[in-house]
Amino acid sequence: MFTGIIEGLGSVSGYEKKARDIRLKIQTNAFDCTKIRLGDSIAVNGVCLTAVETGTDSFVADVSAETLSCTTFSNLEKGNPVNLEQALVLGTRLGGHLVSGHVDGVGAIKARSEVGESTRFQIEAPKELCRYIAAKGSICIEGISLTVNTIEGQIFEVNIVPHTMTRTTLQYCQQGQQVNLEVDLVARYLERLVLDGDNNILKNSGITLQQLQEAGYLN
Repeated sequence: MFTGIIEGLGSVSGYEKKARDIRLKIQTNAFDCTKIRLGDSIAVNGVCLTAVETGTDSFVADVSAETLSCTTFSNLEKGNPVNLEQALVLGTRLGGHLVSGHVDGVGAIKARSEVGESTRFQIEAPKELCRYIAAKGSICIEGISLTVNTIEGQIFEVNIVPHTMTRTTLQYCQQGQQVNLEVDLVARYLERLVLDGDNNILKNSGITLQQLQEAGYLN
């Protein structure tokens, strides 16, 4: 588990294709790589990866074909900057929100504009993810815990303060670029609990799907 609070930036220093998979080498001074243990989880642009090799200022991780198919990693190149976060340690402050590092889909930046000292991004999400995105709710973009300002159709907005801009890869993101998205864990499990399985809480509640649709809870 992660918090979505980026510890620092790294860069892709190695990109080796292995059949349908790839092996990434990430160079970074964001944290002490000598303290990374083999098997440790590290979020790279919001994707939970497992360290299989370590160096004094780098680590190596394998990326499966499945991960490549549902993230922006197929577009990575040597030299690209990446956001990094080590796994959450119990007992520390949870500054962002609970993030699994399991990317749900890829969005596209539709617009970028400056609003005062902050930067506003409009992002188009895949249609199937939109029901999990709510105004003032949490979303993870490229591994960064952010608050949704508004959502209309498939387009949602987030506001990026200068601190976040200067310490993450969002400073390099422009219109048309693809980004990794992970929706709030609570929204996914709530939908499962309410709508599916033997534990469907709608069965004995007197609430119908039609009532939920009329109230705007379902698309």
